[in-house]
Amino acid sequence: MSVTRLVTMDDAPALARLFGENEDYLAPWFPVFAEAHFTVDGQRAMIAVDLERHEMGTKFPLVILDADGEVCGRVNLNDIIRGSYQGSSVGYWVSASHAGRGLASAAVTDIIGIAFKELGLHRLEASTLLHNTPSQRVLTRNGFRPFAVSEKYLKIAGKWQDHILFYLLNPDMPER
Repeated sequence: MSVTRLVTMDDAPALARLFGENEDYLAPWFPVFAEAHFTVDGQRAMIAVDLERHEMGTKFPLVILDADGEVCGRVNLNDIIRGSYQGSSVGYWVSASHAGRGLASAAVTDIIGIAFKELGLHRLEASTLLHNTPSQRVLTRNGFRPFAVSEKYLKIAGKWQDHILFYLLNPDMPER
């Protein structure tokens, strides 16, 4: 059963609330956000960009839903690249109150199905901070394999930090 759906503008209040409630919990794993990010208007602006990129075929933005159908996080295919690459990067998060329940793993399973079956992508990549073992478990449960450590890969929590890079290949993609 799917735990995701396409994000809509109606999700802005829930996402603003979640970011506000989880600011300290998410801070070690995210870039430093402007104050607008924690507002309904800020989330509407972000969703508008995400949906525009979805229409262009360069992003697949989803919300993660709990058992009651309430928004509890996000999962995205970011920077979808066609041509000879046919790949994308995966990003996800769930609220502190929903962590450890398998929702992130289920959401990544959903996004893999979309990427490989619906979009016909060949390769997915994801990255985690070196010490983010829960996120690494989400990826490895879904078949991702680590392939490199990238120094100062992303600016997270206000500083450039090293990340482990993971990949997953579409097992049904023909060689030709």
